[in-house]
Amino acid sequence: MEWWRCWVALLLAAWAVGCASLPANDPHPPSQAFAAPEQTALGQFVQQRRAQDHARSDSGFALLSGVAPAYDTRVSLIREAQKTIDLQYYAIHADGSTEVLLEELRHAAQRGVRVRVLLDDLNTVGKDAQVLRLAFEPNIQMRLFNPLSGPRDSLVGHIVASALDAGRIAKRMHNKLFIVDSAVGITGGRNLGDAYFGGEGKSNFVDLDVLAVGRIVRDMSASFDRYWNNDLAYPVQTLVKPAELDKLSAMPNGTPPPPARPDSGKFDWRTVRLIWAPSVLLQDEPGKIGPDDDEVNAGDTVIDGLLNVMEGAKRDVLIDSAYFVPGKEMMERFKGLRERGVRVRVLTNSLASNDAPAAHAGYERYRKDLLALGVELHEMRADQPAGGSGGNTGLGSGGGGSKGSAARASLHSKAVVIDGRLTVIGSMNLDLRSRSKNSEVGLVLRSSAFARAVTQQVEGMIAHGAYRLELEGGHHIVWRAPPGAPFKDGTNEPGASLKQRALAAAIAPFAPDEML
Repeated sequence: MEWWRCWVALLLAAWAVGCASLPANDPHPPSQAFAAPEQTALGQFVQQRRAQDHARSDSGFALLSGVAPAYDTRVSLIREAQKTIDLQYYAIHADGSTEVLLEELRHAAQRGVRVRVLLDDLNTVGKDAQVLRLAFEPNIQMRLFNPLSGPRDSLVGHIVASALDAGRIAKRMHNKLFIVDSAVGITGGRNLGDAYFGGEGKSNFVDLDVLAVGRIVRDMSASFDRYWNNDLAYPVQTLVKPAELDKLSAMPNGTPPPPARPDSGKFDWRTVRLIWAPSVLLQDEPGKIGPDDDEVNAGDTVIDGLLNVMEGAKRDVLIDSAYFVPGKEMMERFKGLRERGVRVRVLTNSLASNDAPAAHAGYERYRKDLLALGVELHEMRADQPAGGSGGNTGLGSGGGGSKGSAARASLHSKAVVIDGRLTVIGSMNLDLRSRSKNSEVGLVLRSSAFARAVTQQVEGMIAHGAYRLELEGGHHIVWRAPPGAPFKDGTNEPGASLKQRALAAAIAPFAPDEML
């Protein structure tokens, strides 16, 4: 009953507000990524490293598995930029860690670097709307992808004003790219904000990024340009004015508190071992988020590509996915793999660690059937030991959360390792939302060394901070603690509060898989 009341309230509010319309997307001048990275210091560094390593492949990679590598590398790259910085993100939060990054972007723009920031519009509300001030800085361009027409004082108000256009609201740009001088790039699971860099008091996301150099970065830049020049990318100036941001900052919680900035500067990305490997960029077309329900311009999706790569597995598939809602077709793929004797292991969130109860409700629908197929399921605990998972891999730095933090941990990484040889890592979860609603980007790398590094991270979490699920009597799930773990076996969603269980149970009957 409560769900029906909520939907009725939203519809009434939508009618009251009216069906607001977006302004014309003009001016919308196209621009292109920097085409001569070899003319920059970063490009020359990449060429030197390739020569020193006697690399045959034209692209190099390093896993950024911990908070310090992920954050320090971004800060350092902005400081080293000479020509261009291109950022594409689903969310940039206005908080301490991001304020440092935004200030570095301002400094880069002041010394003549062209900065382009492409941001999905959904989360640009409340205090996070203050990130949009960047658009009014000299030499910085900022666009919002698939914008909503509502006010920015709250997420609810932002959505309600566009409630009659629910199909478009559901389609979000989930890509995550960080590109400097078209020479060095980063992709993976992280958005920008304290929760992704160990500074949030309530939760810390355990995540993975990959540092990329060489030819593959030009492919990343080309992908960025497709979205930047798309008709759904609106210059911020057409959607919001500085006076509106001033008004929002005067509201309660409109301005972030003084930042507790992260302790940075200890990690030097130039010292990491680069793995030179054959690679392909998987990328969704912007048309996937187009206004038409048939998504005629979507083409093959990132998830389609990932599933096709998985189909070739001969021995082992290891899946690390924060949100895991397989759906019927994916279940058939898993069934086929198991029938061929391929081992399938999955690490995903428990209800206690999941920041999206709706996603857990979708996953729960398939949990028993997955176990019946022989798929090995592992669910991460919310109360992780200090230092996070995995230990040092040699390609980056271990630890996914804030060291010593008591904050609730939540898995946010997205990676698949196939036969210890192929790795797919990027912004995509193995769920139906990533397949049909969100646009995504991911890297496919053929390297045993890189696959081994990712496997160590995931297996480290499984061994020390996750339950293994077992199906007893064909219908009863038991959560088994790893040998020697400081926690015990569990039943009935261990670690989850009564509120979390009730919310997931309330959502489960109503939400379709593709929306979770």
